[in-house]
Formats: sequence, structure tokens, C-alpha cells
Amino acid sequence: MEQEWKCFLSHFEVYLRLERLLSDHSIAAYLADVAKFSRFMLGKAVSPLTVDTAHIQEFLATLHDVGMMATSQSRILSGLRVFYKFLWLGRHITKDPTKLIESPQLGKYLPSVLSVFQVEAMVHAIDHSTPIGMRNRAIVETLYGTGVRVSELISLKLSHIYFEENFVRVIGKGNKERLIPIGAVALKYIKHYVQEVRSHMAIQSDYLDTLFLNRRGRGLTRVMIFLMVQALARKAKVQVEVGPHIFRHSFATHLIEGGADLRAIQEMLGHSSITTTEIYTHLDKSYLKQVMQTYHPRSHLNGSKIL
Repeated sequence: MEQEWKCFLSHFEVYLRLERLLSDHSIAAYLADVAKFSRFMLGKAVSPLTVDTAHIQEFLATLHDVGMMATSQSRILSGLRVFYKFLWLGRHITKDPTKLIESPQLGKYLPSVLSVFQVEAMVHAIDHSTPIGMRNRAIVETLYGTGVRVSELISLKLSHIYFEENFVRVIGKGNKERLIPIGAVALKYIKHYVQEVRSHMAIQSDYLDTLFLNRRGRGLTRVMIFLMVQALARKAKVQVEVGPHIFRHSFATHLIEGGADLRAIQEMLGHSSITTTEIYTHLDKSYLKQVMQTYHPRSHLNGSKIL
């Protein structure tokens, strides 16, 4: 039975890679979550083809009992839904056991954001006198100036930076491409890094077009970016919980506060649904008030009498 689980997980990986066109990071996450479930089912001697709704409910209850957050439970359930859709599409099963499972209730999540002052403090905490410092300045400016995800940042290509047109081409989730406008400041520091640092590096053959590199001329990892951002936050005495993703939240929030169109922000962030983007409007109630007062025809009296 263990071999049966391994076999289907192997075919599932191929499905995610070739049919869903997911990134390596997303594939690894799906496989890890389904593997957790497979170990639970092996303990009960249950085949992947005979799993029913009750089994999945029992598994989720176990996750809850050990204190797993609802967001993590929801993510694992999402992985199981994809796995059993794969089995159903392949006609290995006739009934999807996840169909009647309700997702765990999630509380409203408002992401942490940096103020403009905090962004400036982190930027000024970078030591610009070293090659690594020049690279890190370009990285921070790119994160904050485009709102890209960390996975997108580390896979950015030098050939995808359009210096004359002020655009960067990003390969996002599901290999979807999008063009993001990039400001003069971010472009200035990218160009400085490319000319003064990258051009003098011994770059490994597999990374000749990768924009941001480590000392050995190879690509960066998510962990490297995370540690770099946390070190900058400590140095700048930023008192909020900081990771690379906070620049993405700050990018969107500061655009909202400046009056940017929500659809434009959705496009730049690469959100498939605008409801995902709308969370940023909760961070600045003054923006919503301004939109109401400016555009609603009955938001003010306009001198008319009340009858």
C-alpha cells in the first residue's frame, strides 16, 4: 500500500509540472501536504483510492487538535482537493472525497505594512560601499518598487528588465507572464548593480541571465532574501514583523493610499481575482471615504434642500 501512495504521488508531481505548469516551489508544497495525508492514511492501512470524506474530516480534526492554524489547514485541504481532482480526471476514482468538505473558517487577515519612513530607514541601513550592499539596495528597491513575490524576484532575468521602457517582465504563478512598470529609482540601482557588481562576477553557466546573484555567481534563494531583509529591519530598528513579502504589501498599500486604481494594482500584483487585492483597501479607511465622497452622486447635499 505504501508503494501505491508513492506511485500516485509520483504521477501527481508530473501532473502538477506538465498540466498545471506550477513552479518548483508550489509543486514541493503540494507534494509535502499530500505526503502528510498519505502518512496518516498509511497508519490506518487505507489506499488513496478508498479514501472517503470521513477520513479527510478525521485528518483535518487531527491537524486542529495539534494546534495547526486554520490558514495552514486550509492550504493542506486545497492540496488534497487538487490531488483528488487529479485522481478523478485520471478515472482512478469515481467520486471526489473532498467535494463535501468545508474549508476551515479563516479570520480576517490584514497584512503588516511598512510606513514610507520605515522603508527609507531600511534602505539607509544598507552599506552601499560593498558589492553585496549595492546588490541588496537593488533588491530592496525592486521588491518595493514592483511588488513582486520573492519567488519572482529570485528568478528575474536580466533580459527582462526593459530600462528604456521602464518595465520589468515577470514570470508569476502558473508560468503566467506580466509586465510591471518600474520607477526610475529602482531602475537606477538595478543599473548600478549590473554595471558595478554583476559585470565583474564569475557567473556560473546556468545563471548567465539571472539578475540577482550570490558571491559565487549563482542564483539566490528565498531564505537568503528573508535573512537579508530581517537583518536590515533589525539594523533600522523597525519594530514590526518583517519578511520580504512586507514590501509587496507596502507597495500595494501605498499605491492605494495615493489613490491608485484597484484594477491596475491587481494587474501589477498578478492576482487572478480582484477580491484578493481588495484586502489592501481595509488598511486605509480614508481612501474608501474619499472614493465615496468623490464619486457617489448622493454623498453630499450640493446645496439642495431637504424636503
